[in-house]
Amino acid sequence: MQQVQVRPVGDKRTLEAFLRVPFRVHADDPAWIPPLFRERKQALDQVRNPFFRHAEAAFWIAERNGAAVGRVSAQMDMLAPAGEGHFGMLCAPDDPGIIRLLMSTAEDWLRKRGAQTVVGPYNLSINQESGLLVEGFDAPPMLLMPHDRPYLAPRLEALGYTKAKDLYAYLCETGGNLPPEIGRVLDRGLADGLRLRPIDMGDYQREIRALANIFNDAWNANWGFVPFTEDEIAAMARELRPLVDPRLIWFVDVDGEPSGFAVCLPNLNEAIRDLNGRLFPFGWTKLLWRLKVRKPTTARVALMGVRPGLSSSLLGSIIPFLIVDAIGRETRRKGMSAVELSWILEDNQPVIRLIETVGGRRYKTYRLYQKTL
Repeated sequence: MQQVQVRPVGDKRTLEAFLRVPFRVHADDPAWIPPLFRERKQALDQVRNPFFRHAEAAFWIAERNGAAVGRVSAQMDMLAPAGEGHFGMLCAPDDPGIIRLLMSTAEDWLRKRGAQTVVGPYNLSINQESGLLVEGFDAPPMLLMPHDRPYLAPRLEALGYTKAKDLYAYLCETGGNLPPEIGRVLDRGLADGLRLRPIDMGDYQREIRALANIFNDAWNANWGFVPFTEDEIAAMARELRPLVDPRLIWFVDVDGEPSGFAVCLPNLNEAIRDLNGRLFPFGWTKLLWRLKVRKPTTARVALMGVRPGLSSSLLGSIIPFLIVDAIGRETRRKGMSAVELSWILEDNQPVIRLIETVGGRRYKTYRLYQKTL
């Protein structure tokens, strides 16, 4: 085996090499979609990304003969459980030696900072891209979802990593309607004082704060939960705004208070697939034309939540169906063929039953791994 060295990312050259690794590893992978360099650089910018205000992270590349062939990250998040470290952004060829070197480097860094266990991959937190793809390699990923090579999971398992939790992605065709019995329940529910409405773009900042507040409240007891901070909510508002279609983000108000929501975003990956990560010199023109004129044919429900005080009641069971029905109606009107709902914890049976009731089928599985250090 040719000599491999692992180097920390510490300057523009090594950062560029880090970002370039997936282009090499996935060069012959027809399902992979090159991410935009600008977006990836912003995500790793420790000044601009508010994640780094409550977390520390390090990044490495594996070099062979001067060329970057692999990469990995390690993160210590103050909002995560005590003693838990994270790894992420793992990308490497099917070479056990390279993967072992990368993972041992990340583990050593975490161990020195007091981590007793390591969980991942998170890119960079559970509120961003999460999990390693283990099923569904033939379909391209949707917006803000990861994509991996099939050999990575067994290589991690050979290093002592075991399953912590599976995350599911469901695909819903937009051509159908809700089952009649659900429609009858919804009709009764609206008469009980619920108000279904799209996002109010005239009060956009307040609306984003409301949905993040519902999300933090609704997901607080779930496995792996890390709350959105105020700074992250503000950043999310800025980053999502160019993608927001006001008819694809819906709230349900109860007695005038936002109590449930879902964020559905057009699948930007359709528009960037052949840009090779670059927006210049003509990428911006292509991207705007595709988003405004040709328009994506798929979308992703990336965030959804209902106040926990309502979740076990009849009222709480109605709210998700109201929102899903509204999104289905609007995506059909826009000519979209399918919507992904992701990700869903494998043991979140209420949400899984809801999705299957409206015709969703599980088509991808992402796995989070853990290891004792």
